[in-house]
Amino acid sequence: MSHPFVFMDLRTTDRERSRRFYSELLGWTVTDVPAGPETVPMFTAGGAPWGGLTQLAENDGRRPQWIPYAPVADLDRAVERAVELGATVVRARVDLPQGSVAVIDDPTNATLALWEARR
Repeated sequence: MSHPFVFMDLRTTDRERSRRFYSELLGWTVTDVPAGPETVPMFTAGGAPWGGLTQLAENDGRRPQWIPYAPVADLDRAVERAVELGATVVRARVDLPQGSVAVIDDPTNATLALWEARR
């Protein structure tokens, strides 16, 4: 079995405050990584990103949270199966250069990102 989570994303209302908190509490490194014409802060280890630091939109009613990314071989099928099992789609498939992601809430409302890496 592969690792159960391949990435983590911290969705926060204050990226700078979160950056300081985790850097000071746990010694985690946050690096501004190029993403097209801008940069995005990422938690990194050995220069490689392992987690995102995402600003929640002002109109996003969800509270700040950590979202784990679980790897799947077929994102569309995994989302379909999750819904069959009682999940709700929070964010439909988004295709990125590195792969594709969809976000679900499981039947108990716990949030999980499903990740299909680009092959």
